Amino acid sequence: MDFDKPPVRQPPQQQPEGCLVVAIRLPVRIVALVLVLPVRMAWDALVVACRFLNDLLLRPLGRALLWLGRVLVVLPLVGLWRYVVVPVGKALAWLGKVLVVAPLVWCHRYLLTPVGHALLWLYARVLTPAVIGLGATLAWLARYLVVVPARWLYEWVLVPVGRAVAWCVLGVGRFLALLVTGVGLVLYWVTRVVFVLPALALWRWVLAPVGRVLALVGREVWDALRHAWRVAGHISLVVGRFLGTLLRWIFVEPVRWVYRSVLTPVGHVVRDVVLRPAAVAARAVGRTVRQSLAAARASVRQARADVRRLLFGEPRQPQPVARREPSGRETRTLDSSTTALTKD
Repeated sequence: MDFDKPPVRQPPQQQPEGCLVVAIRLPVRIVALVLVLPVRMAWDALVVACRFLNDLLLRPLGRALLWLGRVLVVLPLVGLWRYVVVPVGKALAWLGKVLVVAPLVWCHRYLLTPVGHALLWLYARVLTPAVIGLGATLAWLARYLVVVPARWLYEWVLVPVGRAVAWCVLGVGRFLALLVTGVGLVLYWVTRVVFVLPALALWRWVLAPVGRVLALVGREVWDALRHAWRVAGHISLVVGRFLGTLLRWIFVEPVRWVYRSVLTPVGHVVRDVVLRPAAVAARAVGRTVRQSLAAARASVRQARADVRRLLFGEPRQPQPVARREPSGRETRTLDSSTTALTKD
């Protein structure tokens, strides 16, 4: 276990601000608030309008276009793939297998393989010894006609000449290095005195203070813009709530009162006085009509059965027949040809 407590991080101490910072901050924030407030209110109004447009128009339109694309594009493509492309592909694959793959396999198995075996045997038994003998002869000729003269030329001619040339080049290189070093030192000090020191003084005594002042002004302007944006957001929120409350009391509450106090009682009266009796009467008429139709169907069915009975007579009744079981006993069963009865 670790009994040592982790060190507590101290908050960073802010440096004290000077009078120049305080004198710049307040006017900049006032000007930034005046400039940013219309932009923030226009931005909030645009956001509300875009949300309203998205909820009422763009989202239903997108869903409709999605459904229309699915009906007009996806389903036809799926049907085309499933019922046209796949069967045609299978047929083409079968034709390719029968007309291309099978002949190629036969050619490889019964033609190319024997020819390859024959060529391999010819290479192993005939060509390999000939190539080995020719290679040994050429190696012996190259050794005594090329390698031995080249080695003698390298040891007795090229090496002494190369050493002499290298010694001369080394001396010239040392001389050039000394010359370049001297010229470099002169150019270094000239450049340092003429360019670097004035540029360093200009940066240290002119550009750095001006940059600090500009950075301070830029930071204060940025802070003022952020603060003005937040304040403008709160003001825009208050204005939006006021307009929403005003719209609710001018339009929404009167419409709600009319719906609740006028239209709802009238609707209830119309439902209780007109719609419900009409529905009860319609159900009673429907019930009567259904009973009348059922009675008519029963009468027609009975008349049809009577006509069939008069024309063809009574249907035959099933007669029992005897069937002998393996144990020797006889059982009484019905003939399968006489089990069908005529049904009305």
